[in-house]
Amino acid sequence: MLKQTLQQKLGLRINPLQIQLIKLLEIPTYQLEQRIKEELESNPMLEEGAEVENAEPERQQEEPNEEGENDDEFSLEDYISDDDEIPGYRLSASNASGDDKSREFTVPGGTSFRESLLSQLGMQHLDEADYKIAEYIIGNIDDNGYLRRDAENIVDDLAFGAGITTSARKIERLLRVIQEFDPPGIGARNLRECLVLQLKRKLDLASSPSMINALAILEECFEDFSKKRYEKIAGRLHVSNEKLREAIEEIRKLNPKPGEGNADSTRPEVEKIIPDFILDIADGELQLTLNSGDIPPLRINRTYMHLLEKHRHGGSEKQQKEAISFIKYKLSSARSFIEAVEQRNHTLMATMTAIVQFQKSFFLTGEENRLRPMILRDIADLTGLDISTISRVSNSKYVQTWFGIYPLKRFFSGSMTNSSGEEISTGEIKNALRELIENEDKHAPLTDDEIVDLLGKQGYPIARRTVAKYRQLLDIPIARLRREV
Repeated sequence: MLKQTLQQKLGLRINPLQIQLIKLLEIPTYQLEQRIKEELESNPMLEEGAEVENAEPERQQEEPNEEGENDDEFSLEDYISDDDEIPGYRLSASNASGDDKSREFTVPGGTSFRESLLSQLGMQHLDEADYKIAEYIIGNIDDNGYLRRDAENIVDDLAFGAGITTSARKIERLLRVIQEFDPPGIGARNLRECLVLQLKRKLDLASSPSMINALAILEECFEDFSKKRYEKIAGRLHVSNEKLREAIEEIRKLNPKPGEGNADSTRPEVEKIIPDFILDIADGELQLTLNSGDIPPLRINRTYMHLLEKHRHGGSEKQQKEAISFIKYKLSSARSFIEAVEQRNHTLMATMTAIVQFQKSFFLTGEENRLRPMILRDIADLTGLDISTISRVSNSKYVQTWFGIYPLKRFFSGSMTNSSGEEISTGEIKNALRELIENEDKHAPLTDDEIVDLLGKQGYPIARRTVAKYRQLLDIPIARLRREV
């Protein structure tokens, strides 16, 4: 039996303007420029230029005729002020016009290294079957230039996928042909083979004692070399420390990733960095400005609205309604976008102003040890904004100061208490750790235990596991791998 009931429930609903603002907050300046260009192209009601004060009225008030024909006509005020949803158009659609997909801005590259390999393959005297096998091998070489698959697996793939019967011996033979291509080291199965291929290519051009010793190190003592056991290498090869140092220098000149240095239009390039804020000092005071770059001011297209007025008096009633519906949709979208951009700029400035106030001592001096412990909650309390908003603003944003360009995330760090009972930033400890390692004796690098003792003497009582954690965050290897001959 059907039964009707009333039910109350609470729900959270985000309007399209908030959704658009959230998306604009996350993107940096140069992506905002592209986003505005796209909106200008798709919305005729939006144009570049500052809003003109005392602009000409959108339309002149018309006198109703005697027959009262204007009673059934639409006026601009009717659809400018009306916020009701119009059938056939949805305001939210403007917010899903490509922003839902992640964008990757890439710089067009030249010929990829795979295309270069295929070009070199075409100059080899191979029959049709061998050419197809070699082409398949090249297709399995990764972006770093390595072939990570075994010959047996390639044999199986060719048999089941391409219907080509071959052998592991033929795969090895054709791989040796590919390994003669440029760049040197391409098609190697591991790092050792990659370096050996490059060094042998250099030895074919010019030989020297240091190159010969370097090849012996790679072929006979690679494990000891990778773990920097230099005494074992010197004793096994019967060479002096000076000759060992020269040989290692030859190895360091080699490229461990031969495919990475070649232009490949299929791989995204490193994103360019354009500072979103500019912080200067004038008369001892900090001055913060928002870097607008090439972002133009936006306004509603008045010309297009006047054209609509002319259209009102001609055509059928259906055409008039369709035109007005379209304009209402585009006008609402344009106004929402302009408001979202303005709110974005206001939110960015409010957040960065709070960061500058909190870290004023650092921005005035540029000294890393002046950075105070700061978390998202601190800035949220100063601005009155939500923590998630502060997180979005600080993501992928940069500030240009008089002493360098910094990501906003650089200023957020945890805290701990030093031996004097003062609260210090974890970034200060990382800087102290980095300085110790930079100034260490490279022939006898500091162990983590020794770093703990030295930091403790400087007033930073931290545990060994914390030193290891910070060292990994700073991308610093262990002592054994930092050791030099």
